Amino acid sequence: MKFTRIFAAVAAVGTSALVLSGCALPYQSQVIKDTSITVGWNDIASEFNSGSASGNNVANSLVTYIANSGWLYYDEAPALQKSEEFGTYEKLSDAPLTVTYTVNDNVKWSDGVDVDSADLLLSWVVGFGYLKAADDSYMFLSAAPRDDLASKLPTLNGGTIEFEYDKAFVDWELNFGLGVSAHGTVMMAYPEITDPAEAKKMFVEAVTAGDTEWLQKVADVWNTGYQVTDANAADTDPAAGSKKYVFLSNGPYRVEEVVADDHVTLVANPLYTWGPSPKYERITIREIPDPTAAVQAVDNGDVQAASGQPTADLLALVKGLKNGTYAGGDEAAFEHVDLTFDNGGPFDPASYGGDAAKALAVRQAFLLTIPRDQILETIIQPLNPDAKARNALTVVPGSPNYDMITAGNGSDFYGGTDAERVTKAQELLASAGVSTPIDVKFWYPEGNVRRGQEFELIQANALQVGFNVIDTSEPEWLFTDPSVFPINPHDAVIFAWSSTSLAISGNDQQYGIDMPSNFQGYANQSVDDNLAALEVETDPAKQAVLQVQVEKALFDDAASLPIFQFPGLTWWDNGVSGITPAPLSPNYFWNFWEWAPVAAAQ
Repeated sequence: MKFTRIFAAVAAVGTSALVLSGCALPYQSQVIKDTSITVGWNDIASEFNSGSASGNNVANSLVTYIANSGWLYYDEAPALQKSEEFGTYEKLSDAPLTVTYTVNDNVKWSDGVDVDSADLLLSWVVGFGYLKAADDSYMFLSAAPRDDLASKLPTLNGGTIEFEYDKAFVDWELNFGLGVSAHGTVMMAYPEITDPAEAKKMFVEAVTAGDTEWLQKVADVWNTGYQVTDANAADTDPAAGSKKYVFLSNGPYRVEEVVADDHVTLVANPLYTWGPSPKYERITIREIPDPTAAVQAVDNGDVQAASGQPTADLLALVKGLKNGTYAGGDEAAFEHVDLTFDNGGPFDPASYGGDAAKALAVRQAFLLTIPRDQILETIIQPLNPDAKARNALTVVPGSPNYDMITAGNGSDFYGGTDAERVTKAQELLASAGVSTPIDVKFWYPEGNVRRGQEFELIQANALQVGFNVIDTSEPEWLFTDPSVFPINPHDAVIFAWSSTSLAISGNDQQYGIDMPSNFQGYANQSVDDNLAALEVETDPAKQAVLQVQVEKALFDDAASLPIFQFPGLTWWDNGVSGITPAPLSPNYFWNFWEWAPVAAAQ
């Protein structure tokens, strides 16, 4: 399953082709002049490459979802939909698995440059981890590079890319998407190149020749050059210089303005002539960390729609909206605590002279102190009385294999009541000969109300066992950026993985050895081997067996502990139509093109 973390990869935008008598109707914009909508989210985009390791979060991906097009998207069911106005793809053969993707001729970047095979090659190089630096590290720091899937350079032709997989990858249909522009990335790396066609040509030639020296500058820009917190982002602004290419888009909107810690405004792209037309001329995503303030903002008319991590008090406020509507339901995201294995902290064997058994006992003891019952009873069950602790790391409760996986994955080690688990943790530490107190540097996203409440409960409960849980929270998620922290400085972190698809594979991105989204330094070869086997297994029964083996290793290693499935809550002003929450990320943003002012239809 593909994941992105929640401040809480890039999804595609589009709809089914509209055809009549075998011919597409001419595109007709439905943008209503001088209309705008402001929506709330708990954080704001700060990077406009959501495929990078540092940019892979929901706040960033919301903007890239609205601003760009692609081959696929999920609706609210969730069901997979194709966007054939953008382009088409097909499987050419099974042995070897060979696929082709074609972007339609009329699809352009917001500066008027065609989207073509050079852009697809950049996405291919990044996603398949094709280029390595001298130390064998990835040049392009993708959130989920897969250098084991395709090793042979693709064939390019106009707007088409054709390539082979090295193995029969079960989720091939969900694996390849379009990211940032090739010409824009090259021209930011080499400002002296002013011709987009030349930039594309040089990139393709460098990849073909394996010119890693020339490509290193391109990779550096791809990795960090899209990080922007303040900008007049109009792509025609000459004052922006080469930086203007940060905001190139190929969809219904382009970024117009970015204000750090406040908002991002997108304006309808006048060059967009494919796919469903949006209705609002402008969409502003405003940062409102406190969901209570987000409810008040909708009530005041300052914001027209918002979503937040709900509490019982928040639900009561939403129900009291005078001119608003709301919808709830589980989201495809789950809260969990991860422990760090390689930072010299309390969960690292190096802290005990390499004694892996002692470090394991400390990890197990700490995870046992997570008061899942109390968290559920005080924070989650007031919103969903039927909520139960989640006991799997790779599958969603209610999925066909969930009961079988949780029966065999070892999650029952963390069963019993909170009090019983505290006693078990105390006994574990005593048996391992570990003295207390044990300092644990604990991170949560500062400003997140619900996670602040969870931290306080964890801190108090862990103290009973001798863990001194130290608040190292900060709002920027810096530990996820390998250019800032190659090794996670925090001993424990709490956040949610949010599913962006219904793929069978994808968990390698957070649990695979040395993977960029493995922020905890976790390494278990059996996990890697079983995840690799899962990727080519088409038999559902055998898939479940492999998932059990993966999960058992994760629980046996005390790597991570799931807590609960996210309850979702979205509320909006009655003057807006088309808001339809969905479980998969990007949640209620999935059909932004259908958002419209009710007054316009009257």
